[in-house]
Amino acid sequence: MKRVIVGLSGGVDSSVAALILKTKGYEVIGIYLKNTFLDKNCDWEEESLTALMVSQKLGIPFYIIDITNYYKKIIYDHTINNYLKGKTPNPDILCNKKIKFNLFLKKSAILKADYIATGHYVRKKKISGRFNHAYKLLTALDHKKDQSYFLCCLNQYQIKKSLFPLGNIKKKQVRTIAKSAKLVNAKRKDSQGICFLGKQNFSSILKKTITKKIGTIILINPECNIYKNKIDKLSLKNKINILAELAEKIKYKPKDGNKIGFHEGVAFFTKGQRKGIQLGGFNHPLFVLDKDLKHNILYVGKGKKHPGLFKSVFFIKNKHITWLNKNYNKIIKEKKPFKIKAKIRSQQKLQRATLYCINNGIYICFKLPQRAMTEGQYIVLYFKNELIGSCLYD
Repeated sequence: MKRVIVGLSGGVDSSVAALILKTKGYEVIGIYLKNTFLDKNCDWEEESLTALMVSQKLGIPFYIIDITNYYKKIIYDHTINNYLKGKTPNPDILCNKKIKFNLFLKKSAILKADYIATGHYVRKKKISGRFNHAYKLLTALDHKKDQSYFLCCLNQYQIKKSLFPLGNIKKKQVRTIAKSAKLVNAKRKDSQGICFLGKQNFSSILKKTITKKIGTIILINPECNIYKNKIDKLSLKNKINILAELAEKIKYKPKDGNKIGFHEGVAFFTKGQRKGIQLGGFNHPLFVLDKDLKHNILYVGKGKKHPGLFKSVFFIKNKHITWLNKNYNKIIKEKKPFKIKAKIRSQQKLQRATLYCINNGIYICFKLPQRAMTEGQYIVLYFKNELIGSCLYD
C-alpha cells in the first residue's frame, strides 16, 4: 500500500483530496502546517482543529508541523525585501516552491511516504519514455478553479512525488462529496488571499513593517511624447529587430508630468494600483504607472486605459526562466518563433503570445497588450492546456 501525506489546511478542498486518496486505497496521513508569525487572530487554531476533526472522521493519523521560523525567513523576509526594492513579488508561488513542495517533501521522507498530496486544482500526467519518465502538469478540468499558475516553478522531482486528486473534478462535485461524507467543513467558504496570512490584509502588514517616507506624486498625461514611439511601433507586425525597443521599460522623469501631491512611500504601491493614492478632484480615477525607488517618486495616470499601464513585449533573461521539463527549452529554441499561451495573473484567461529565443533569454510578445505587469511577478507559459514554464519579470 502506497503511503501519502496530505496537506490539510482546514478547507474543504484538501479534506476531499484526502478522502479521495483513502477511497483509492492509499495509506493517508494528514499534516497541518502551523505558522503563527503573522497570525495574530489565531486562525491556525480554528483551522487545525477543523483539520483534526476531518482526520478523525476519515480515520487517518494527523500531525501538526510548526513552520513559523522557516516561513519568516524564506517567505516573509524575501517578500518584504522585494517590496523595498520596488518589486511586487508573488508569495504564493514562492510558498509552493519552497514550503509546500519542498519542506513538505522533506518531512514526508521522515514518515516514509511515497507521495505528498494537496487540494490544488491541477492535473498531473506521466509520460513514459524508453529510458525514463517525465511528468506534465495540465490545467484543471474546472477552468474557473484551475491553480496551475501557482505551481509554475515546480521541478520534475516535485511533480513526480505529488498527487492532485481534484484535477479531474469540479468544485461543485467537491462540495457534494464533502456533504455526502458529512465532513465538518463541507459548507466552509474558500479561503482568500496570500498563503498563511489568515484574515490579515497584506497592505496593512506592509505599513506596519516598512517605514513611511514622504515623496511626490507626478501625473503623466496620456499624450506625453514618451509614448509616441511605443504606440507607433505597436501597430507594426512584431519582428525580431524591433522587439528590444518594444520590451524596453519606460524611464519616467519629473519633467514628463506635473506634481499633484504626496505619498507615504513608493514601497506601498504597485503598478496598476488605484486605491491608496488618496487624491481627489480628477475627472478619472488615478492609477499607478511606475515608481522611482531612488528618488521616491510615484508616477500616476488618469483612467484605466492610460497607455502607461499597457505593454505587449517583455524580455526575460535565461536565469529567470523555469521550465517544468528541460526538453521544452530545446524544442522552443529549435522552432522560432514559437506560439504559446500565457498569463500574468492567476485568474486571467490564457492570452495568445509568441516566444522569440536569443542567446541570453527570450522575448515574450503578446497579441494583446497586458495591463500593469510588475517587476517581481511571473509570466506563466502554456502550450495548449499544458503548463510548460514560467518567467520572472525582473
